[in-house]
Amino acid sequence: MITFTDKGAEKVQEFLASQGSAAAATSGLRVGVRGGGCSGFQYALAFDTERDGDAVFEDHGLRILVDNPSLPYVKGAVVDYVDTLQGAGFKVDNPNVIAACGCGSSFRVADEEEVSAV
Repeated sequence: MITFTDKGAEKVQEFLASQGSAAAATSGLRVGVRGGGCSGFQYALAFDTERDGDAVFEDHGLRILVDNPSLPYVKGAVVDYVDTLQGAGFKVDNPNVIAACGCGSSFRVADEEEVSAV
């Protein structure tokens, strides 16, 4: 399961509301991972519509979409929205992360076998 903090949900709701009611009914925040960065993986966050094979979670009345290959790497994550001196944006608090780069834009997880067991 993947969830939002109150602030994260508020920002997703604001964006979807600005896109119109049709977008809010069929769209959600896609949370995924891709290879890259100095620690091995980077998050891929985007507003999107559901695709075949997606895992769909609902929290705060919003949809979170995760492609199956990314699911073991983000299982149990919490999506927040932060506004700091370094900038504003979504932040993923991921219990599967064992190391992250200094700037926080990439991360590493335990071996895939261990992640799948979480």
